[in-house]
Amino acid sequence: MKIAEHIRTLASEGRLLADAAQEAGTGAPVPTCPGWQVRDLLRHTAMVHTWATAFVTEGHMSYVPDTGEPDLDGPALLDRFRAGHGLLVEALERAPQDLECWAFFAAPSPLAFWARRQAHETTIHRVDAESARGGPLSPVAAGHAVDGVDELLRGFHARPKSRVRTDAPRTLRVRATDTGTVWTVRLSTEPPVTVREDLSPAAVREGETPVLPPVDCELCSTAQELLLTLWNRRPLTALTVTGDLDLAGLWRENSSVTWS
Repeated sequence: MKIAEHIRTLASEGRLLADAAQEAGTGAPVPTCPGWQVRDLLRHTAMVHTWATAFVTEGHMSYVPDTGEPDLDGPALLDRFRAGHGLLVEALERAPQDLECWAFFAAPSPLAFWARRQAHETTIHRVDAESARGGPLSPVAAGHAVDGVDELLRGFHARPKSRVRTDAPRTLRVRATDTGTVWTVRLSTEPPVTVREDLSPAAVREGETPVLPPVDCELCSTAQELLLTLWNRRPLTALTVTGDLDLAGLWRENSSVTWS
Protein backbone atom coordinates (compact mmCIF):
# COMPACT_ATOMS: atom_id res chain seq x y z
CA MET A 1 0.00 0.00 0.00
CA LYS A 2 1.13 3.55 -0.69
CA ILE A 3 1.76 6.18 1.96
CA ALA A 4 -1.29 8.19 0.90
CA GLU A 5 -3.50 5.11 1.26
CA HIS A 6 -2.25 4.50 4.77
CA ILE A 7 -2.93 8.11 5.73
CA ARG A 8 -6.46 7.94 4.34
CA THR A 9 -7.03 4.70 6.25
CA LEU A 10 -5.66 6.25 9.44
CA ALA A 11 -8.03 9.20 9.05
CA SER A 12 -11.06 6.97 8.50
CA GLU A 13 -10.23 4.45 11.23
CA GLY A 14 -9.68 7.20 13.80
CA ARG A 15 -13.09 8.69 13.09
CA LEU A 16 -14.71 5.26 13.40
CA LEU A 17 -12.87 4.65 16.68
CA ALA A 18 -14.04 7.94 18.16
CA ASP A 19 -17.63 7.39 17.05
CA ALA A 20 -17.74 3.89 18.52
CA ALA A 21 -16.16 5.08 21.77
CA GLN A 22 -18.71 7.87 22.07
CA GLU A 23 -21.59 5.46 21.49
CA ALA A 24 -20.20 2.95 24.01
CA GLY A 25 -19.33 5.50 26.70
CA THR A 26 -15.95 5.74 28.39
CA GLY A 27 -16.96 3.40 31.22
CA ALA A 28 -17.88 0.50 28.93
CA PRO A 29 -15.68 -2.62 29.17
CA VAL A 30 -13.60 -3.55 26.11
CA PRO A 31 -14.11 -7.30 25.49
CA THR A 32 -11.07 -7.57 23.19
CA CYS A 33 -8.79 -6.00 25.84
CA PRO A 34 -9.70 -7.70 29.13
CA GLY A 35 -9.42 -5.33 32.06
CA TRP A 36 -9.76 -2.20 29.94
CA GLN A 37 -12.63 0.22 29.73
CA VAL A 38 -13.12 2.57 26.81
CA ARG A 39 -11.40 5.36 28.73
CA ASP A 40 -8.24 3.20 28.91
CA LEU A 41 -8.43 2.55 25.18
CA LEU A 42 -8.83 6.24 24.35
CA ARG A 43 -6.06 7.33 26.71
CA HIS A 44 -3.65 4.76 25.29
CA THR A 45 -4.39 5.49 21.64
CA ALA A 46 -4.30 9.26 22.19
CA MET A 47 -0.87 8.85 23.80
CA VAL A 48 0.40 6.71 20.90
CA HIS A 49 -0.84 9.23 18.33
CA THR A 50 0.88 12.10 20.15
CA TRP A 51 4.09 10.07 20.48
CA ALA A 52 4.11 9.23 16.77
CA THR A 53 3.35 12.82 15.76
CA ALA A 54 6.44 14.02 17.62
CA PHE A 55 8.75 11.82 15.55
CA VAL A 56 7.22 13.08 12.31
CA THR A 57 7.16 16.78 13.22
CA GLU A 58 10.32 17.00 15.34
CA GLY A 59 12.51 14.53 13.46
CA HIS A 60 13.87 12.63 16.47
CA MET A 61 16.63 10.31 15.25
CA SER A 62 16.54 8.00 18.28
CA TYR A 63 13.90 6.62 20.61
CA VAL A 64 12.07 9.21 22.71
CA PRO A 65 9.64 7.99 25.39
CA ASP A 66 6.02 9.00 25.33
CA THR A 67 4.80 11.87 27.49
CA GLY A 68 2.13 9.85 29.26
CA GLU A 69 -1.59 9.30 28.83
CA PRO A 70 -4.01 12.23 29.14
CA ASP A 71 -5.65 12.39 32.57
CA LEU A 72 -9.10 13.04 31.13
CA ASP A 73 -12.44 11.28 30.89
CA GLY A 74 -15.83 11.64 29.28
CA PRO A 75 -16.35 14.25 26.54
CA ALA A 76 -13.02 15.95 27.32
CA LEU A 77 -11.17 12.70 26.63
CA LEU A 78 -13.03 12.16 23.38
CA ASP A 79 -12.20 15.72 22.31
CA ARG A 80 -8.55 15.12 23.20
CA PHE A 81 -8.47 11.91 21.18
CA ARG A 82 -10.05 13.54 18.13
CA ALA A 83 -7.69 16.51 18.29
CA GLY A 84 -4.58 14.35 18.64
CA HIS A 85 -5.69 12.05 15.84
CA GLY A 86 -6.26 15.05 13.59
CA LEU A 87 -2.78 16.40 14.35
CA LEU A 88 -1.21 13.05 13.46
CA VAL A 89 -3.04 12.86 10.14
CA GLU A 90 -2.07 16.45 9.35
CA ALA A 91 1.57 15.82 10.28
CA LEU A 92 1.79 12.83 7.97
CA GLU A 93 0.05 14.64 5.13
CA ARG A 94 2.45 17.58 5.38
CA ALA A 95 5.65 15.60 5.99
CA PRO A 96 8.26 15.60 3.20
CA GLN A 97 8.81 12.36 1.33
CA ASP A 98 12.46 12.42 2.44
CA LEU A 99 11.53 12.75 6.13
CA GLU A 100 14.29 11.50 8.40
CA CYS A 101 13.43 10.21 11.86
CA TRP A 102 13.60 7.11 14.05
CA ALA A 103 11.58 3.98 13.26
CA PHE A 104 11.62 0.67 15.10
CA PHE A 105 11.78 -1.74 12.19
CA ALA A 106 12.72 -1.66 8.54
CA ALA A 107 10.54 0.24 6.05
CA PRO A 108 11.01 1.90 2.65
CA SER A 109 11.25 5.25 4.48
CA PRO A 110 10.50 6.74 7.91
CA LEU A 111 7.38 8.38 6.50
CA ALA A 112 6.19 5.05 5.10
CA PHE A 113 6.86 3.41 8.46
CA TRP A 114 4.89 5.89 10.55
CA ALA A 115 1.94 6.14 8.13
CA ARG A 116 1.67 2.36 7.97
CA ARG A 117 2.23 1.73 11.68
CA GLN A 118 -0.35 4.26 12.81
CA ALA A 119 -2.92 3.10 10.25
CA HIS A 120 -2.71 -0.43 11.63
CA GLU A 121 -2.47 0.67 15.26
CA THR A 122 -5.66 2.65 14.84
CA THR A 123 -7.46 -0.12 12.95
CA ILE A 124 -6.88 -2.64 15.73
CA HIS A 125 -7.99 -0.19 18.40
CA ARG A 126 -11.02 0.79 16.30
CA VAL A 127 -12.00 -2.87 16.47
CA ASP A 128 -11.56 -2.67 20.25
CA ALA A 129 -13.86 0.36 20.45
CA GLU A 130 -16.48 -1.31 18.28
CA SER A 131 -16.31 -4.45 20.43
CA ALA A 132 -17.14 -2.24 23.43
CA ARG A 133 -20.04 -0.64 21.59
CA GLY A 134 -21.41 -3.98 20.40
CA GLY A 135 -22.96 -4.83 17.07
CA PRO A 136 -21.18 -5.64 13.81
CA LEU A 137 -17.61 -4.56 13.20
CA SER A 138 -16.77 -2.21 10.37
CA PRO A 139 -14.95 -4.27 7.72
CA VAL A 140 -11.21 -4.16 7.20
CA ALA A 141 -10.40 -3.88 3.50
CA ALA A 142 -8.60 -6.99 2.25
CA GLY A 143 -5.53 -5.09 1.06
CA HIS A 144 -5.20 -3.29 4.38
CA ALA A 145 -5.67 -6.54 6.29
CA VAL A 146 -2.99 -8.30 4.23
CA ASP A 147 -0.59 -5.44 4.88
CA GLY A 148 -1.39 -5.61 8.58
CA VAL A 149 -0.61 -9.32 8.73
CA ASP A 150 2.59 -8.64 6.81
CA GLU A 151 3.62 -5.90 9.22
CA LEU A 152 2.98 -8.15 12.20
CA LEU A 153 4.82 -11.19 10.86
CA ARG A 154 7.68 -9.57 8.95
CA GLY A 155 7.98 -6.43 11.07
CA PHE A 156 7.13 -6.97 14.73
CA HIS A 157 8.02 -10.65 14.93
CA ALA A 158 11.25 -10.33 12.99
CA ARG A 159 12.63 -8.33 15.92
CA PRO A 160 14.83 -9.91 18.60
CA LYS A 161 12.15 -9.23 21.23
CA SER A 162 9.64 -11.63 19.62
CA ARG A 163 8.73 -14.38 22.08
CA VAL A 164 7.36 -16.75 19.42
CA ARG A 165 10.07 -19.41 19.59
CA THR A 166 10.35 -23.21 19.54
CA ASP A 167 13.02 -25.50 20.90
CA ALA A 168 13.12 -27.46 17.64
CA PRO A 169 12.57 -25.99 14.14
CA ARG A 170 8.88 -25.82 13.23
CA THR A 171 6.99 -24.24 10.34
CA LEU A 172 3.71 -22.32 10.54
CA ARG A 173 1.81 -21.23 7.44
CA VAL A 174 -0.69 -18.36 7.39
CA ARG A 175 -2.92 -18.30 4.29
CA ALA A 176 -5.47 -15.68 3.23
CA THR A 177 -8.21 -17.39 1.27
CA ASP A 178 -9.57 -14.20 -0.33
CA THR A 179 -6.31 -12.73 -1.62
CA GLY A 180 -4.06 -15.75 -2.15
CA THR A 181 -1.39 -14.35 0.15
CA VAL A 182 0.68 -16.95 1.95
CA TRP A 183 3.20 -16.41 4.74
CA THR A 184 5.53 -19.22 5.75
CA VAL A 185 6.85 -18.63 9.26
CA ARG A 186 9.93 -20.62 10.28
CA LEU A 187 10.17 -20.97 14.04
CA SER A 188 13.21 -21.89 16.10
CA THR A 189 15.11 -20.65 19.13
CA GLU A 190 15.78 -17.46 17.13
CA PRO A 191 13.25 -14.78 16.07
CA PRO A 192 10.76 -16.04 13.47
CA VAL A 193 11.74 -15.78 9.81
CA THR A 194 8.77 -15.15 7.52
CA VAL A 195 8.59 -15.42 3.74
CA ARG A 196 5.60 -14.03 1.85
CA GLU A 197 4.23 -15.37 -1.41
CA ASP A 198 1.36 -13.90 -3.42
CA LEU A 199 -0.47 -16.57 -5.38
CA SER A 200 -2.37 -15.98 -8.59
CA PRO A 201 -5.43 -13.72 -8.05
CA ALA A 202 -7.13 -15.54 -10.91
CA ALA A 203 -6.73 -18.87 -9.10
CA VAL A 204 -8.20 -17.35 -5.94
CA ARG A 205 -11.20 -16.01 -7.87
CA GLU A 206 -11.77 -19.46 -9.37
CA GLY A 207 -11.64 -21.04 -5.94
CA GLU A 208 -8.62 -23.17 -6.72
CA THR A 209 -6.82 -24.62 -3.70
CA PRO A 210 -3.07 -24.14 -4.13
CA VAL A 211 -0.70 -27.07 -3.71
CA LEU A 212 1.78 -25.95 -1.08
CA PRO A 213 4.66 -27.68 0.70
CA PRO A 214 3.83 -29.48 3.95
CA VAL A 215 4.10 -27.51 7.20
CA ASP A 216 3.58 -28.33 10.85
CA CYS A 217 0.49 -26.11 11.15
CA GLU A 218 -1.60 -23.90 8.88
CA LEU A 219 -3.88 -21.02 9.83
CA CYS A 220 -6.34 -20.26 7.06
CA SER A 221 -9.14 -17.69 6.60
CA THR A 222 -9.88 -14.33 5.02
CA ALA A 223 -7.28 -11.61 5.41
CA GLN A 224 -9.52 -9.75 7.88
CA GLU A 225 -10.01 -12.79 10.11
CA LEU A 226 -6.29 -13.55 10.01
CA LEU A 227 -5.42 -9.99 10.99
CA LEU A 228 -7.81 -9.88 13.93
CA THR A 229 -6.94 -13.37 15.14
CA LEU A 230 -3.17 -12.88 14.89
CA TRP A 231 -3.59 -9.67 16.91
CA ASN A 232 -5.58 -11.75 19.45
CA ARG A 233 -8.84 -9.89 18.80
CA ARG A 234 -10.63 -13.04 17.61
CA PRO A 235 -10.41 -16.63 18.91
CA LEU A 236 -8.45 -19.27 17.04
CA THR A 237 -11.79 -20.88 16.26
CA ALA A 238 -12.38 -18.02 13.79
CA LEU A 239 -9.78 -19.71 11.57
CA THR A 240 -9.41 -23.08 9.93
CA VAL A 241 -6.49 -24.65 11.76
CA THR A 242 -4.85 -27.80 10.42
CA GLY A 243 -1.86 -29.72 11.70
CA ASP A 244 -0.35 -29.27 15.14
CA LEU A 245 -2.84 -27.36 17.27
CA ASP A 246 -0.19 -26.80 19.95
CA LEU A 247 1.76 -24.68 17.47
CA ALA A 248 -1.30 -22.51 16.92
CA GLY A 249 -1.65 -22.25 20.69
CA LEU A 250 1.98 -21.18 20.96
CA TRP A 251 1.13 -18.14 18.85
CA ARG A 252 -1.82 -17.29 21.06
CA GLU A 253 0.27 -17.54 24.22
CA ASN A 254 3.43 -15.75 23.10
CA SER A 255 2.70 -13.32 20.27
CA SER A 256 1.26 -10.35 22.16
CA VAL A 257 2.83 -7.02 21.28
CA THR A 258 2.97 -4.83 24.37
CA TRP A 259 3.69 -1.12 24.76
CA SER A 260 6.46 -1.43 27.33
